[in-house]
Formats: sequence, C-alpha cells, structure tokens
Amino acid sequence: MAQRTPKFPTRPVAQLLGSNGPVHAVTYSASPGTYILTGSSDRSIRLYNPSSTTPIPPSTSSNSITPRSNNDPLPPPSSSSLSPPPPAGRLIQTYNSHAHSVLSLAIASSNATFCSAGGDRAVLLWDVATAQTLRRFGSASTAHSHSGRINAVCFAGADDSLVVSGGLDCTVRLWDVRSGGTGAGAAVQVLRDARDAITSLAVCGAEVLAGSVDGRVRAYDVRMGRCVTDVFPGSVTSLCLARDGRTVLVGTLDSKIRLMDRRDGSCLRTYSDLAWRNDELRVQSVLGGRERFVVAGDEMAGVQEEGIGGSSDGKVWAWDLLTGKLVTTVPVPWGNGSENRKRVVGKDGKEKERKNVVSCIAWKEGGFGDQFCVGGTSGVVTVFGQS
Repeated sequence: MAQRTPKFPTRPVAQLLGSNGPVHAVTYSASPGTYILTGSSDRSIRLYNPSSTTPIPPSTSSNSITPRSNNDPLPPPSSSSLSPPPPAGRLIQTYNSHAHSVLSLAIASSNATFCSAGGDRAVLLWDVATAQTLRRFGSASTAHSHSGRINAVCFAGADDSLVVSGGLDCTVRLWDVRSGGTGAGAAVQVLRDARDAITSLAVCGAEVLAGSVDGRVRAYDVRMGRCVTDVFPGSVTSLCLARDGRTVLVGTLDSKIRLMDRRDGSCLRTYSDLAWRNDELRVQSVLGGRERFVVAGDEMAGVQEEGIGGSSDGKVWAWDLLTGKLVTTVPVPWGNGSENRKRVVGKDGKEKERKNVVSCIAWKEGGFGDQFCVGGTSGVVTVFGQS
C-alpha cells in the first residue's frame, strides 16, 4: 500500500492588518500558541489573536480593478485575487519603543515577556501585559552595544534567563535578563568568531548556533567554551532546530535548504526546485506539520517583471522532509492592505509592479501546531490552516 502524503494547510484563515510597511518578523506565543506577534519596518510590534475574527462582507473586498488606458494590456488575474479575503484577526496590543525597523522577535516560554531587536542596535525586553519595556540591552549611545543593526534575537538558559543577539557587527552577544535596572549594561559574553554579519540564531540547551553571511554555522557550547564550525557554499540566512536538537535546517543563498545532522555535520537531505531561487534576500525556512515538511518563503527572483504570466503574489513552498520532493506551493496575496500599496515609479517613468516577497514565517507550537503564518513586503500577515 502506498504511503499517504501528510496534508499541508493551504487555506488562508485570517489576515493580520495594521502594519504601515513590510513585516520582517513573525512568531507565535508559547504553547498553545494562541497569539501571534509581528515586527514591522514601521518600528512597531503588534500582538494579534488570529482566531478572534470579524468576518469581512463580500462588498468590502479589496479585489477592485484599477482603471487602465486602452493601450495597456490587462494581465490575467492570479487565482488568489478571485477568492474572497479571509477574516481579519483581532489586534490586541501595539508596542512602540524602537527607533528603527523591528527585525527579530522571540517570546519567553512563560508568555509573560518577549524580546525584540532591529535597526536601532538595541535589544528590548518587554512585559506583554503592560506593553512596557523592562530592560534595554545596549543602544546606539553605549560602548557595550552592537555597532550595527541586530538581525536575530532569542532566549536561552534556564527559565529564559539569557537573551542572545546577533547582528551586522559580526558578534553574538549574551545578555543577563536577571540583572537589575532598566539601563544598558554590558553583555555577559561576546562571541567574535564570525567574519561577516550574523543573520540567524538558534539555541539547544547550553549551545548557541549562529548563522553568518560568511557561510558558516557556528555552534558554541557556552559552558565548555568550545566552538564547532560547519561550512556552507553560500551565505547562511536561516536556522531552524528540530525539536530533539539532533538536526538543524539551514537556509543559504545558493537556492538550497539543507537538513544537517548535528552529530557529525553531514547533510541528510537537500531541498530545492528550479523555480525557487534564493540568492539575494534573507528568506526564512522552518520545519512544520509535526516536522514532516520543510517550509520556506519566496524571494520571487523568478517572476517576470513585466509580464504576462507574472504575479505580484508571493508563495510559500513546502517539501517533504524525508523524500525532499516538493509537496505544494501556496500563493500569498497582498491581502486587504493592497489598496494602500505605494506606487513605485522606475527611471523610465512607468509604474513598477511591486512583488510580495515572503520573507518571514512561523509555525504554531514550534512546528507541531495546526497552522502557520507568513509576512513580507505587503505588510499583511496571512495565517494558513487546514481546509
């Protein structure tokens, strides 16, 4: 009997609206994953309940037709533009303290606090309920800070007692959450082995994994003071640890995603497709569907700029973890915020079509839940569930 392929969630069940710019970070709250936190280029962080929704009447659908001159051909509509929009999730709270784009988010296992980081070189620790910052680790005005934007942040240690950050200055810094005061103190440890920007972080027990533009994943055992380095043929842009910590999913700018065995550094499986390219932008990849799928965003490098057959909608790509075969691609439309899309005019004076690059992705309950969400240049976060 042929083995049945697991079902991948493809139905948009909610859209999270409100961002005034591209969304760079999305994450679910800790189990049971009721809430979603988003970070945007508009310097704001937003907390949503995707299940508390208000249905949108069909008459308010944003699928309107833009007037065109008789000389302009009308491109064929994408399949997603013909479907009614999903209901809007409920915005619960907005957090504002960053001076630049928010690029990374992490929620503590208690769901009481979360940390954020971005272009202002500071790591902020937040109280979820009060929307107040509890700690500011580093800032542009102190010598103990990152000297460039911070690309990744996560919790570590027993009871999430540490915050780890990595950024453009090629350093990984560990901050003590328990130290008193709200001012900027020195990091308890600074790791300086990388030769280019840190793009991604993951934590497994006493180990901190750091992916870098220099094409390395460095695994630091902070207790033993040891560093193990794995070398890749392209810049590392994404890391996702399996729940058991034995394997790690590594995304690189050679249009490939690799599942690596952490015990010996061997590559167990490679995921790619001729139509999926990732050679320029940081596109996140994760494990999902109880770790049966490898799921990635879409740089849209293969979409025709002018053209017929092209579409401004991004895609989510999903491969079978064991076989490496592409399971499905799911379109991600601009959503209900499409009417607010800014016009971009090229050097020739003609309006350029903007593409919905899907750059950030999160799966509920660390890859074991029943839904996932994606964000990108449209500024709308789309939540997908079972049909």
